[in-house]
Amino acid sequence: MAENTQTKRKKRFTKDQWTAIAFLIPSIILILVFVYGFIGWTGYVSLSNWNTLVPDFSFAGLKNYIYLFNDFRFQADLRNTLFFTILFIGFVIILGMGLAILIDQKLKGESIFRNIFLFPMALSFIVTGVVWQWLLNPSTGFNQFLSMFGIEPKWYTDTNILAGFEWGSIEFGLPVAIIAVVIAAVWQMTGFSLAMYLAGLRGIPDELREAARMDGASEFQVYRKVVLPMLLPITMSVIIIMAHISLKIFDLIYAMTGSGANFVTDVPGVYMFETTFRGNYYANGAAIAIIMLLLVAVFIVPYLWNSRKGDN
Repeated sequence: MAENTQTKRKKRFTKDQWTAIAFLIPSIILILVFVYGFIGWTGYVSLSNWNTLVPDFSFAGLKNYIYLFNDFRFQADLRNTLFFTILFIGFVIILGMGLAILIDQKLKGESIFRNIFLFPMALSFIVTGVVWQWLLNPSTGFNQFLSMFGIEPKWYTDTNILAGFEWGSIEFGLPVAIIAVVIAAVWQMTGFSLAMYLAGLRGIPDELREAARMDGASEFQVYRKVVLPMLLPITMSVIIIMAHISLKIFDLIYAMTGSGANFVTDVPGVYMFETTFRGNYYANGAAIAIIMLLLVAVFIVPYLWNSRKGDN
């Protein structure tokens, strides 16, 4: 009797498995076609000679990639993306963690502060770009106030490169204009970092902090020795998510500055859009897209691999 019950359970479990698979199959097919299939198609086009309105799928090898890495604009894009990513991630982590620690001190009106800092996340990057384009416009917005003190920064129209040196076809250094874009991006995404760190802080038992204080640790040492190490997984998650955003950024920069004078605010996303849909250089645009995918994969794949190892 017991054996018959176990057999029925096994059959029922197998039937449930097949039911789950049947529900998953349409999603799997759609992902294979519209995600991995299109990635494969983009990679195929990037190796072709299709740089006119008329499709030309003859094999070009790595010609399009070699052209890009020798191109002044694409070299400038990589430089801008590097500095934008470093500044963006750094400030989002510092401000988000700092604000989370302040709010975690049981402040009165905590919910008000939380909503104020989270509000920018409700906006799209397009809206953020338009707003900050006006605020940092050299002839309007914030500059009207600064001009009263004789200060007139050019913000995103500045073509200067800080600490620059010759690298390939470009001057490698921090473009001053990219700082304005960083300000806008940090303003929008700090709320996300704040929410992540605040959740992490609320998940740390108060007993651990009290034990450290009883051992004679100062409040600074409590955070440095106890709290911050426990927030490391949160920090890694913020880094990965912000890196993903920064490496494929398009809408904020397109709405706020465009490619900028001398390409000081240009990024691969903007270059890909203009190359593909305005210049009709489809193979070159596909090559830019594949390079962007690889840049994102450099951050995402190791993180997913380590997470998978940790789960095992």
